[in-house]
Amino acid sequence: MLPVFIVASMVILAMSTVMTVFTNSLIIAVNLLDKAMSKNLSPSDLIIVTLCISNIIFQLIMLVNDYISFMETTLYFSYEVYVVFTVMLILPIYCSFWFTVCLSVNYYLQIVIFSHPFLIHLKIGVSKLVPQLLMSSFLVAMVTGIPAAWNFLQDPQDLNISTSNETSMEISVPKLNIAYLLPSNLISCSLPLVLVGVANGLIIKSLVTHKHKSDRNANGELSARAEGRVRAAKTISCLLFLYLSFYISEILMFIDAFPPNSPGFCTCLMVIYSYSPGQSIVFIFGSPKLKQVSLRLFHSKAGLKKRKSNTSKVLFIKPS
Repeated sequence: MLPVFIVASMVILAMSTVMTVFTNSLIIAVNLLDKAMSKNLSPSDLIIVTLCISNIIFQLIMLVNDYISFMETTLYFSYEVYVVFTVMLILPIYCSFWFTVCLSVNYYLQIVIFSHPFLIHLKIGVSKLVPQLLMSSFLVAMVTGIPAAWNFLQDPQDLNISTSNETSMEISVPKLNIAYLLPSNLISCSLPLVLVGVANGLIIKSLVTHKHKSDRNANGELSARAEGRVRAAKTISCLLFLYLSFYISEILMFIDAFPPNSPGFCTCLMVIYSYSPGQSIVFIFGSPKLKQVSLRLFHSKAGLKKRKSNTSKVLFIKPS
């Protein structure tokens, strides 16, 4: 019988995967529907759709990866299988980090008021710049992620894994070469985190220092444009929090800071599982269009359940 920790982890991972696929697919479908109705996707929408695709791919790979590691431990930690799954996980993670940078830069160019001619020109041409940024991000992720396949140590270390019978078995786990790991993480993990943090700080600073009377109407309420800037700042702040939490959790698990089945290990695992669905929730609540569609869908399902419950009632007529 599987330990309670593994069963609980498998259930939570399955639930987070269902939520990830549903919410990210909803975001993609809404934006593609707008595109089909001859509405051009904004640069922000294009980046968010790309991020959603990356999230779905990452979540599905993680689902297969963790289920095999839970159910077929010996097979999973064999050299070839472990290397393939590690590389397949690294690529969407790196892509997601760099796509988040693209979204941060796009919001920065849209929100911050510039006086330099080059930055003004860059702000005007951001719609043409975004596809190039996305392609460059993808290439950087590939260049830093794919070489991992050739940088595993041939003399792996042993890992002690506790079983349900409270015994432990030693499994050889291939390790990434530190000469590859450090530069690749600096380029595709730490650098994007710093860039997102800097962009977020500059956006918040711009909102605080460049308040205008035109940002509020006669009733003192924020204008639609001002609300859009605030929503963008909140979105980037939430994405930065998710990014930082995910990054710290990955580092703690990589350096084996907590033993398996410990509360710290479980916490890190839950943070990693909630990264992709967390991003999609941030996107939905950060967009009035997506939020409206989600609420409409929720209310329609609730109404359908109510109608079914009403029709399922049987009326008995008492004979006179």
